[in-house]
Amino acid sequence: MIHQFIPQFYFNTIGKHPPIMKVQDGDTVITTTVDARGWDKNGESAAARGNPMTGPFYVEGSMPGDTLAVRFESITPNRDWAWTTNMLAPTVIDPSVAASLPASDIVHWTVDIQQGVAFLKEPTPGLAELMLPLRPFLGCFGVAPSNGQFISTATSGEYGGNMDYKGLVEGTTVYFPVSAEGALFYLGDGHALQGDGEIIGTGLEISMDVRFTVSVQKGKKISWPRGETDTHWFCIGNARPLDQALQHATTEMFRLLQEDLGLTASEASLLLGQAVEYEIANMFNPAYSVVCKLPKSVYKQVDKAV
Repeated sequence: MIHQFIPQFYFNTIGKHPPIMKVQDGDTVITTTVDARGWDKNGESAAARGNPMTGPFYVEGSMPGDTLAVRFESITPNRDWAWTTNMLAPTVIDPSVAASLPASDIVHWTVDIQQGVAFLKEPTPGLAELMLPLRPFLGCFGVAPSNGQFISTATSGEYGGNMDYKGLVEGTTVYFPVSAEGALFYLGDGHALQGDGEIIGTGLEISMDVRFTVSVQKGKKISWPRGETDTHWFCIGNARPLDQALQHATTEMFRLLQEDLGLTASEASLLLGQAVEYEIANMFNPAYSVVCKLPKSVYKQVDKAV
């Protein structure tokens, strides 16, 4: 079944809020999100700033210990402008340089959806010719955390949250560990484009039209978000310091190879040692995010079921 939902209010925490809609395993939802400051498709303030989320969506049949799969069928900007900040985050440069940086300002970009590009609304001399291809994705989404927690949308954890990974585009399926009845899925924080690491603290922040499909994997227990694209499997770890985020992501991939493919610890280690890929998804938020990736071309060589 396909559901359409127009949100009237939003949440700035992810947790066991009352669901705004109940859907069945296999259903598709068409909805909208506001940007990170709560501005909607008309540029009006529709929610409090700080990654306001659309949701939560209650998925019938999902219980703690299951996995919720969310496939993003489409993620499309629904207005013709976005905003960013204009200064590097202190966490990504040497402290001596960070101390000398001027204050950050808001900069507006034109988003040409028809042409699939973005450019500065008021170009500076050095960036007068800059025109970048759009790559829309959602920076923040996930399911209710464990133990009844309500966690700010500023950060991330095992449940997902504000991971800001530029690979979370349409066509991607993301898998979450379910910790609450109904999973309680949230989404928001649309970006028209962003580089690795979100190193200025924003992508091209914009409101979105989103279509996604949910499915429940009963009895399948995972510990951190996983995902797949046409070309890769990946796992996301969220933590500080950065090496801990990498450890979480690598551990989840290590488990995936053993549990899903039946590899021994040695076999999984040998495979990852020569084929693993990493991306730094976020270096700005309270929890950093690291992505551990494995090409499907390699995965298929050891997955006899494919």
